[in-house]
Amino acid sequence: MTFNQSIETCLAKYVTFSGRASRSEFWWFWLFCFVVNGLLTWVDRGLFPDFAGSGIFSTLFALGTFLPSLAVQVRRLHDIDRSGWWFLIILVPLVGLIVWLVWAVREGTLGSNRFGDDPRHGARL
Repeated sequence: MTFNQSIETCLAKYVTFSGRASRSEFWWFWLFCFVVNGLLTWVDRGLFPDFAGSGIFSTLFALGTFLPSLAVQVRRLHDIDRSGWWFLIILVPLVGLIVWLVWAVREGTLGSNRFGDDPRHGARL
């Protein structure tokens, strides 16, 4: 999946928590959110240098992409045949974040699993 396809897919599936998301879909969308939020933070700091809190543009962007980010993370867990509820493991200090990161970089299960068909190639036998 390309960068643009990933953004289009994640925004089209704004609050779709079912199905699966490939590694490329997840990581390209994560990169998009990271870069755009960084740029908007820079713009906020330039326009409102005396404001000590989060800027308005970066905050609005973060709020607008919160649900698609959460949905693609749940779909990413589905791709490795884990329930989306496993996302809550990040609440465990340090260890939870490491486990979640390892799962996020793992290759998804080949073919169909209980959450749907392989998002990269369709169902493989």
